Formats: sequence, C-alpha cells, structure tokens
Amino acid sequence: MRLRRKINLYTTVLFIFLLLLMNVSIYFVFSKQVMMNELNRAKAETEKMAFDVSENVNRISPNDLLRAYVPIDGMVGIVIEGQRQGTVVTSNSEKQLCNRPSSFYPGEESAIITFDQKKYVFVSNPIVWGDGSVVNLQITKSIQATEEMLAVLRIVLIAVTVIAMIPVLISSSILSNFIARPIRLMIETMKEIQTSGQFKRLSLEENSKDELVEMGKTFNHMIDLLQANFEKQEQFVSNASHELKTPLTVIESYASLLQRRGLKRPDLFDESVEAIHSEAIRMREMTEQLLLLAKHQEKWNIVKENVNLTDIMADLAKVYKNAYDRTVEIHSNDAIETLTDVQKLKQLLFIFLDNARKYSDEHISVYIGKTGNEAYIRIEDRGDGIPKAELPKVFDRFYRVDEARSRKQGGSGLGLSMAKEIAEAIDVRIEMDSLEGKGTIVTLLFT
Repeated sequence: MRLRRKINLYTTVLFIFLLLLMNVSIYFVFSKQVMMNELNRAKAETEKMAFDVSENVNRISPNDLLRAYVPIDGMVGIVIEGQRQGTVVTSNSEKQLCNRPSSFYPGEESAIITFDQKKYVFVSNPIVWGDGSVVNLQITKSIQATEEMLAVLRIVLIAVTVIAMIPVLISSSILSNFIARPIRLMIETMKEIQTSGQFKRLSLEENSKDELVEMGKTFNHMIDLLQANFEKQEQFVSNASHELKTPLTVIESYASLLQRRGLKRPDLFDESVEAIHSEAIRMREMTEQLLLLAKHQEKWNIVKENVNLTDIMADLAKVYKNAYDRTVEIHSNDAIETLTDVQKLKQLLFIFLDNARKYSDEHISVYIGKTGNEAYIRIEDRGDGIPKAELPKVFDRFYRVDEARSRKQGGSGLGLSMAKEIAEAIDVRIEMDSLEGKGTIVTLLFT
C-alpha cells in the first residue's frame, strides 16, 4: 500500500474512532444523567406523596386518595406485606400497568424498570397505614418522553458522525497529498538522476520551516555532496592516471633501451637502472599517498594523548640531521604540551619538513609556543617561496607550483593534500604564508 493511501486510511480510521468514542461517551453520560434525574424526581414526588397519604389516610378512602396522586402517565398503589396485589390506580394511558405483579419491600426501593417493552421509573416507600401497619406506597411512572429525547440524541450523534466523515475524508486526502508530494518529487528526482546521470535538486519553499522542507534541504545537501565527491573522484582519477602515466612511460622507455643496448653500454645500463629505480620509488610513494588519502576520516583510528611538542620536534630534528644532513633549528622557551595523536602529528610534521628540505638549501627553523589558548608549531624555510595567487591551491591534489622542478625532485603533488586530511583528523588548523624569493612559513595551530 502506498504511503498516501496509508496516511489517508490511518487518519480517517483514527478520527472516526475518536469521534465514535466521543459521541458514545456523550450519549452514555447524558442518558445516565437524565435517568438519574428522572429517578430523583420520582423519589422526591414519592416522599411528598407518602407524607400526604399518611396524614389523610383516616379521612379519605384509599382509592380516592391514590387517585388524587396518580401520575398522568403511570400508576400509584399501596402494597401490604403478604398480598400479591395491592390497591392500585393507573392513568388512562398506562392501564396495562395494573397487570404488573407487585412486591413488598421492607425499605426504600427505586429503579428503572422495563414492562411491556416500555421503560418506567419505579419508587417504593414504606409508610404507616391507618390501622398502624406498615405498607408500601409505590409509584410507577413512564419515562417515554425521556426515551424519545434520547432516541433523538442518538439520531443526531449518528448524523453528526456520518456528516463529519465527509470533511475527514477530504482533509485526510489533502493531508496525505501534502505529505506525499515532496516524497514523490524526491522519488521522481532520484529516478531522473538514475536515468540521465545528471545531478538534480528539489525546488523548495524557502519561507517554510517544516520537516518536509528540512527533508528536502537535506536531500539537496546530499546531492551537493555526491556531486562534489563525484567531480573530485573524476578529477582524482584523471590526475592519478596522468601522474602514473609519466613514470610508467619512463620505466618502459628505459626498459626498452636496456633491451636494445643495455649489455653493450655499461654507462647506459647504470643510467637506466637508476632512472627505473627512481621512478619505481616515486610510484610507490605516490600509491601509498593515494591509498592514505582514499581513507575516510573515521578510519584514521585517532588516539589522542598529552604530548610535549618540544620533545617531538627534537626527535624529528635528529632524524633529519642523520638522514639528510640538514639542520633543523628549534626555538622554544617552555615545554609546550597539547592533546593530540602522536603518530599522526609526526606524519604531518614530516610532510612540511620534507617540503622545506626539498625546496630550501638552507637550515630550517621551527618555533614552538602558545598564543592564547592554542599551542602552535611554526616551520620556516628560506626557499624560493610560493606566489600569493598560488597559495589557495597548494592543498589541491596533484597541484605543483613549479611543475618541472617538482617532478625533478620527486614530488607527486599529494603531500599537502594528505597533510590537510591528517590535520582535519587530529583537529589541527593549518595557516600558510609565503613570499617569493624569501621562503615559506607554515603554522600548525592545536585547538
């Protein structure tokens, strides 16, 4: 069953159920109250009649006395204990009541009774008769008018229920259409995307702030993300294919050259092996970086702990001194501590130190300190620098400021993209400033 029909059916059934429950409750409460009123009125009349009969029983005959008090639509009678039928007087409209068997009650008695398919109020009060014995004064009074009024009420409530179903059906249909319309639009949009392969978005009412509009905004935002990721993927695949094509071509060319003349020319053999080895290393590094960049942030397995930034930087400086014979000057007055992932931080620092080593022949300076509540590490080199216009692009994948020089030095254009991913994963903010011919400054801020 479609959602629209479900909403229509469920809302209609629920509303009708509630309406029936309300109307039935109204009817039963009202009918009970009316019957109680009739019973109380009859009891009050009987008490007054019992007082008058007790006062006049010795002066007026029982028949004449009872005839004076007989209801216009009922019966009044005297029942003596032990008698099956006492003295009774009925109104002209209720003569059949004299056929109803009577009973003696030791105390007061009142009830709604049914006789001859009609309802009556019955009240029995004990009184002292003229000879000193205790008898029952009993009144039986028709409540036909009340029954007719309750019948009219039943008809009115049923009519109201039936009439109310019409706007309920109409309103539930409108409501189901209102709720299902954006869902249908979303389904149609998704089918159109599936068929055409083009990303499309829903048209939304900007003034509305209900959940349906919020769902539409979420859908559009998801499409934006999908489109952005799709475009990045296309660009990534294109750039990766382009970057891998060059080392593969170099390796293939040198391998062919070795096949043809490698055994005859030792110098050519050494050159070819060195070139193939260099390109293979560059391909391995590029592949590792591509795999790392393909990871989602949730798969980084971040483990944060309190670390001393000065000690970490000192360890890295020793590594660079031993591996590349390059000096890293560390400037720090105090032991600066922060909460971060040690291994990811070292990987992040390696990327920027390696860039500084590649593009600068002089020593590298590192400043460690605090500004406000943020700890920072600032790495400064004295290389060629980066033009101001190029700074926003340096974190794009495969981007190189100097294509020829970068390729010569083995850069893949993935290092800073990976640095950005790592920094986001461990909550580090990167700020970069550079001046052509003077060098580059990279600041890592720990939030």
